[in-house]
Amino acid sequence: MDPAPRSPRSEYEARLAARRDSLASAEAGHQRLGTFRLLTALVTAGILWLALSQHLSLAYLGIPAAIFIALVVAHSRLDRIRKAAQRAVDYYTRAISRLDDKWTDSGETGERFRDAAHPYADDLDLFGQASLFQLLNTARTTAGESTLAQWLSAPATRDEVLLRQGAIDELRSRLDLREDLALLGQDFRVTGGPGALAQWGAAPVIQFPSWIRIMAPALAFITLCLLITLFVLFVTGQHDVRVRIAFVVVASIEGLLVLPLRERIAQVVLAVGQPGHDLALLAKVLKRLEAETFSSPKLSTLRTRLDVAGQPASHRIAQLQRFIELLDSRDHAVMKLVGPLLLWTTQLAMAIESWRAVSGAGIGGWVAAVGEMEALSSLACYAYEHPDDPFPNIAPAGAVFEGKAMAHPLLPNSRSIRNDLYLSHAMQLIVVSGSNMSGKSTLLRTTGVNTVLALAGAPVRAESLTVSDLQLGASIRINDSLQAGASRFYAEITRLRDILALADKGPVLFLLDELLNGTNSHDRRIGAEGVVRGLVRRDAIGLVTTHDLALAAIADSLGSNADNKHFEDHLENGVMTFDYRIQPGVVEKSNALELMRAVGLNVDVDVALT
Repeated sequence: MDPAPRSPRSEYEARLAARRDSLASAEAGHQRLGTFRLLTALVTAGILWLALSQHLSLAYLGIPAAIFIALVVAHSRLDRIRKAAQRAVDYYTRAISRLDDKWTDSGETGERFRDAAHPYADDLDLFGQASLFQLLNTARTTAGESTLAQWLSAPATRDEVLLRQGAIDELRSRLDLREDLALLGQDFRVTGGPGALAQWGAAPVIQFPSWIRIMAPALAFITLCLLITLFVLFVTGQHDVRVRIAFVVVASIEGLLVLPLRERIAQVVLAVGQPGHDLALLAKVLKRLEAETFSSPKLSTLRTRLDVAGQPASHRIAQLQRFIELLDSRDHAVMKLVGPLLLWTTQLAMAIESWRAVSGAGIGGWVAAVGEMEALSSLACYAYEHPDDPFPNIAPAGAVFEGKAMAHPLLPNSRSIRNDLYLSHAMQLIVVSGSNMSGKSTLLRTTGVNTVLALAGAPVRAESLTVSDLQLGASIRINDSLQAGASRFYAEITRLRDILALADKGPVLFLLDELLNGTNSHDRRIGAEGVVRGLVRRDAIGLVTTHDLALAAIADSLGSNADNKHFEDHLENGVMTFDYRIQPGVVEKSNALELMRAVGLNVDVDVALT
């Protein structure tokens, strides 16, 4: 009978302990080798001094020098192991911090993805410090982070969501793969990056005349034969003027042929430097993915996209790496003399461009596939760490949101109060009243963030959720802008205009907090009802919150398609308390004046009324 699987915490703690042991062992070995290197260097220096001062044979240097070189290689290898172990320790340390709800002080926040004009990203805390992106993201390549950000910013279609759910469910238990992707991707992250790499691959191929592709290797072969012949003649003490003349003639022909191509060759050599290094690192990530077999359609498709011309991407990259290694050999003293005669750089430049003609266009696809895999891995990690969070049902049509026992994913479970919410064609609008801090805005964000998770393909923080393929529009955190010269009211009505425009294109879930709070009560009442009626008329569904009880009448004016709900508060001994549970109907009392007095702000009601 198979042992029961360990909980995420137990699994992470066991893996963290193992990685710490590996780190300690690597650090101890690294220190020992460093000491041996120093001692060997001292011994080598001592033998060299004796050889020079006592006229000893330099042959005595051979053994210590060989040992020193071997120690340098081993020390370098152990240093890589040590750094990888440290990254693994950091990886699982952060994983445990997520389980402890202490994740806001580490990890990529996604600040660069923030867009004030986005219809809901800022309102729902998708990016920035303590954001949904920071909680979810385990990607280490910029491609993975960009893909995850895109998925959070734009709801996927129903078919795509279902494909992602299958992939995430399959990846959920593959901790080794997720760890390897995170650690390998971290190396790739610090380089020129996938953007520059894809641009290099997609750039127009530098063309070389077809005749030079034939003549260059032929002339190089002839030159090599002549060089060998000249060397043999030199060693045997013979002379043959005809060989010398032939060598000069062939070398001159090479120079005349290559001279017009000099700029193209230099362009290839200059351009391949950083992309070649980046591809070598990307190949490690791709090779790891190629070793996996997948059953879900989404992952199987991604795996297939890694092959080019019938070969795995890592094999194609290995071919380019060989060309680059040969190109780098030009710096060897012998090659500096012989290389130009063998048209070494010319032939390799043409080989590199031939490789790019076949495989260059595929680089963008490789990077995109790695990005998708990392985004799926991030969501799978979230699914693994929250085993009680279910995948939502995706309704086939219409505007539907039916959430049972929902909570906000960014709040610790211990502090979360769960609420139900049901919106559909039969109940398009719920007006939520209550005082400030009672839970109205949190309900909006809970609804919005769970919708974002659902339509990104991830599990949701609820007992169950059914949501349709819809767009989101929110007006929760609207601020004025000094730079843009826009007031808060202007920014809000601009956002409302955009949400109405979204509703013209298809089903929309709208989340409006303190609607039109920046104008007088008369205009606010008329304007708010006009906006809400416009959304309902377009078959949108959503929530409107208010602490102005006059706006609660909007739901009554819309008949059976709308309803009022509220959050209550209680003032006890000068302290405001909330239960954060949504209740039916309009809030019946206000504790604002009592709270003002409780904090020492005395209000003369009679004077205020006059």
